Amino acid sequence: MSSLYSTLQEHKNRKEKRVLTVINGPHTGAKAFFAEDGLLWQHPENGFFTEQGEAAEKIRTSGQQELAGETVFCDCLGDKKKLVICGAGHVGVALLRMALLLGFDVTVLEDRPYFADGARRAGAKRVICDSFEQGLDAVDSDEDTYFVVMSRGHRYDMVCLEKIVKKTYAYLGMMGSKGRSALVRKNLLEQGVPAEQVEALHAPIGLTIHAETPEEIAVSILGEIISIKNQEKKTCGFSEEQMEILQDETDTRAKVLCTIIARRGSAPRSVGTKMLVLEDGAVSG
Repeated sequence: MSSLYSTLQEHKNRKEKRVLTVINGPHTGAKAFFAEDGLLWQHPENGFFTEQGEAAEKIRTSGQQELAGETVFCDCLGDKKKLVICGAGHVGVALLRMALLLGFDVTVLEDRPYFADGARRAGAKRVICDSFEQGLDAVDSDEDTYFVVMSRGHRYDMVCLEKIVKKTYAYLGMMGSKGRSALVRKNLLEQGVPAEQVEALHAPIGLTIHAETPEEIAVSILGEIISIKNQEKKTCGFSEEQMEILQDETDTRAKVLCTIIARRGSAPRSVGTKMLVLEDGAVSG
């Protein structure tokens, strides 16, 4: 299995990553790793997933599926969810604290040293204290990145939005009134940003829960982000710690990787959640 984890790490930036495993049938235990450009790894070689390659390639939903009379579990691997907050005022710090509780990898951009220090004190591991323009140049993003713009003024909001719309992201929201949001959309359209991209901007940001305090506004924003995030049924994938352990050739402890393949009722963990158990009782996940 070490070759699978090495392959996953090698292709971690690919899109539409998924691991298929036969869990019931004559080929139980057969595994394959697919990405957007097809089959990248399988065990055994030239086995079940070679024979069923075309049909297996079409499986794009996490969970159990039937394939050629056998039951296959599909694990659509998502990356760690990344939140980029442009602005570290009172709402930005409240959003930061709640996002950390939810497991987001948070980056805060702030051009004022005093407020940047406040974000660090609140627990942010990555704070970029620079102009928003240069700060965003230093931020890499992908389909698992969520941007929230809440700077101290319209001019800075536009600087952020003009940079972000050129990036790849899952969500872009801006805090502001309906009037300010309409003006921002008008400005973006005049600059040639595609209409569908402008329409997808979440502004005013957040769910309508009549929020007033910074903490309540943060709840409304994260509620909206969670709603967007969970529309795409990716699993949480492997944590960095799990991948480090699985690829550590010097670690000779026996390991069992447990994966939830089905759930019922209000179980608080989704299909694809993983727990790595080692022979000495150590657990990751």
